[in-house]
Amino acid sequence: MDILRKKTVFGVIIGVRGFFNPKLAVGDREALYGLLKEIGSDYVTLEPEATSSGAIETLEDAKKLAELFKSRRDDIDGILVLLPNFGDEQAVAETIRESGLRVPVLVQASNDEVDKVDLSGRRDAFCGKLSVCNNLRQYGIPFTDTTLHTCDVAGPAFRQDVLDFAALCRTVRGLRSAKIGALGTRPAAFQTVRCSEKLLQASGIKVIPVDMSVIIAAAQKVGTEEAEYKGKLDEIRAYADMDPKPEILERIVKYSVAVDRFVRDNDLDATAVQCWDSLENNFGCGSCLTQSMMSNRLTPSACEGDVAGAVSMLALTLASAQPAALLDWNNNYGDEPDICVSTHCGNYPADFMGVKPKVGVMGVLSTSIGPDICFGAVKGTVQPGDMTYFRLSTEDAGGYIKAYVGEGEFIAKPFEMDGGIAVCHVEKMRKLFRFMCANGFEHHVAISRTRTARIVHEAVTKYFGWHTYWHNMPEELIVPML
Repeated sequence: MDILRKKTVFGVIIGVRGFFNPKLAVGDREALYGLLKEIGSDYVTLEPEATSSGAIETLEDAKKLAELFKSRRDDIDGILVLLPNFGDEQAVAETIRESGLRVPVLVQASNDEVDKVDLSGRRDAFCGKLSVCNNLRQYGIPFTDTTLHTCDVAGPAFRQDVLDFAALCRTVRGLRSAKIGALGTRPAAFQTVRCSEKLLQASGIKVIPVDMSVIIAAAQKVGTEEAEYKGKLDEIRAYADMDPKPEILERIVKYSVAVDRFVRDNDLDATAVQCWDSLENNFGCGSCLTQSMMSNRLTPSACEGDVAGAVSMLALTLASAQPAALLDWNNNYGDEPDICVSTHCGNYPADFMGVKPKVGVMGVLSTSIGPDICFGAVKGTVQPGDMTYFRLSTEDAGGYIKAYVGEGEFIAKPFEMDGGIAVCHVEKMRKLFRFMCANGFEHHVAISRTRTARIVHEAVTKYFGWHTYWHNMPEELIVPML
C-alpha cells in the first residue's frame, strides 16, 4: 500500500496568547521540528515571520494558516496543535474550521516549571488546553488527547504520542479512501459474511466486485514464459516449502499473477476472495497461498468473500504497518476459560509463523471435493507473542457499523489439528464472547501480531463514529461521555 510508504505530513498550529510570553513558542517550535525530522515526518505551517508573534494568535493569523492548509489539503494527514502557553482557543478552532480539513487533530500543552511561573516564564497551557478542547467540541471538531495533560515537546511521552498519532492518521486516511476488491461472491452457505456496501461507502470505503470467472479467465491467459510468471514462481518457492504436482504449481502461479494484476489495475488496498470452492472446482487449486503472500506484503486478503473481514484486516495493517490475518474463533482449549484456538485452512502470513511455512492440501474441503484440486493451504502454528484482534460488522437494520477490538497473546500450547493454528489467550474471554453472541458478530476476526488496540479504537470511534467495544479497555483510558 502506498500509504504505508508515504511520509506522514502534519499541519502544525502553534497557538499563543499575548498575555503570556510568546517567546516560549520558539523553543517548542524548534523541538517539534527536530522531532518530526527524527521520526521521518514532514510538516506544513506558516513561517515565523508571517505573524506578529511567530505563532497563531488572532483570527487574521488563523485565516492565513487555514489558506495554507487548504492549498496542501491532499498532503496533510493530521493536525498537531501545540500550546506553548495558554493559546488563543478561537484562533486554533477557526484555523481548523476554515481549512476544511477532515483529519485527526492532536492537542498538546506544554508543562510549566515550578520555579518559572513569573510573568515572563509562566505558560498556563494546563488551563489553556481545556479552553481549546472546549472550542473544538463546540465546533464539532473531533480531536485526540495526549497521554499526559501537559508534556514537554522534547520529552519521551510526547514523542510516543506523535508516533501513535502518525499511525492513527495513517489508519484514518487509509480507511477513508479504501478500495476493497471482492473477488467472487461469498459462498452461499456463509451468510455470516454478508455486509452492506452502502454503509461502508458512507465511511469512504468502496467495494469493487469482480466475478471469479473473470479472474480464472485471466489466469488461464498467463503464459509460463512471461517475466511476471517466472518472477512469481521464484517468489513462491522462496516463500514456502512445498512439493505439489507441476501442473498444480503452474495453476497457483497463474492465479497469483492474475490476482496481482487485478489488484494493481484497480489500485486495491485489500481483497475478499471466494476461496471456497469455485476456484478449486473450476481452476484446480486453492487460494490460500496467494492470500497469505498478499497479506504478508501488507495488502490484506480475507477468505470466504468476507469484505468486512478484509476491512478489519486493513485497519490493523494500517495501524501497525505489520501483516494481519483473518482467523476463525474456532475451538475451546480444554477447560481453560481464557484460552481458545483460532484457525483457518491456511491463509496466515508467513510472518505469523516465524519460520518458512509449509504448503499442503486444505483438510476440510478436500474431504468433500478431493485433494487434487485443493492444494495451496499454508500450514503451521503461529508463534507466541502479542496480538490485537479487531472485527467490524455492518448493522444493516440499524444503519450503522459496529465493531470490537482488544488485545491478548498468542501462546505456545499444543493443538494437533490440520491447517493454520493459533492458540490465543484473552483475559475475561467469556465476557468477550458473550458480547459477540449478544450483538451478532461473525466467527471471523482479524488479528495482527502487535498491540494497537488504542490506535484502532481511537480511529474508528472518534473519526468514523463506529459503535465500538474495547474489551478490557485500560481503566485510565475510559472517558465517560455525556
